[in-house]
Amino acid sequence: MEKDIAALNDYCLPMEQAIYTSLPLKVIEDFRRDKHNLPMMIVFNADLVGCFALYTDKAGNQYTHNENAILLKSFSLDSRHQKMGLAFKALKVLPDMIKRNHPDKNEIILTVHHTNIPAINLYKKAGFVDKGYRFKGKDGEELVFHLALG
Repeated sequence: MEKDIAALNDYCLPMEQAIYTSLPLKVIEDFRRDKHNLPMMIVFNADLVGCFALYTDKAGNQYTHNENAILLKSFSLDSRHQKMGLAFKALKVLPDMIKRNHPDKNEIILTVHHTNIPAINLYKKAGFVDKGYRFKGKDGEELVFHLALG
């Protein structure tokens, strides 16, 4: 919405995190080019605190053969709202949100760069599982994480 433009422009990520993800304005721009790329904003106390995208195209998920998987992309939290447990809380409510809005989906898939240890630990804590699948990304090895939707 128009009122959110200032918050989107003001979104802060330190360089050591920004190398792993896309800023919200880029996520929204990607949506304009691909209807399967759904931008989501994380709001807490009426403030934009985070962002991610859900990729819903069955043909476009190169990380799994499961056509009923949904891909979680570009997950980030504004640096001013980190260390408050908000990323973990967002990941914990994500499965119910996906089941409600995408009932055909039975799994969430995400990739994380092998050097992004804080994100790897967060995803594991939130219940995502590393089944040993690897993907050669443009910037090196990516781990493929899975979360079954029951």
